[in-house]
This record gives sequence, C-alpha cells and structure tokens, in this order.
Amino acid sequence: MSARTPVWAAILSTLALVARPSQAEEDPAVLKDLTAVIALQGQPCGQVVSATKQGDNDYIATCKDGSRYRVYVNEGRVIVQKQ
Repeated sequence: MSARTPVWAAILSTLALVARPSQAEEDPAVLKDLTAVIALQGQPCGQVVSATKQGDNDYIATCKDGSRYRVYVNEGRVIVQKQ
C-alpha cells in the first residue's frame, strides 16, 4: 500500500465535510485536490475543470482533456476509475 494513500483518504474525507454538493464544481480547492489525487494514481488528466459530488468521498471529475474519472474512498483506499 502506498504511503500516500492514507493521506489522500484524509484529504477526501475533509473535502466531504467542507464542500457541499453544489459547491464541488465551483470550489477551486476541490478541483485542485482531485487533480492531485488523479495524478498520484498515475492517470492522465492534466487539470480537473469540474467535479460533481456523488456522495461522501465520491466525486466524478472531468478533466481539461475531456476524460472523466470517479474518485472515491473504499475501505480506506483512494480509488480512481476512468469513466
């Protein structure tokens, strides 16, 4: 398990507490954090330009290049799935 995984799980948990669903698309901090999480998982994205909160610790992130990823926490691990 990567040493960074618990850190990103904590970041996503914090984001879930402070970012309301309607603010996910507008909050630059959320977009920046999702960009970092996707990059740390080795997925091509560049920059997240919008995000929709699906639930606690669960986001659909849309990248500048048009690709979309689901970023969520499962059993304490951050999962990034290409959509």
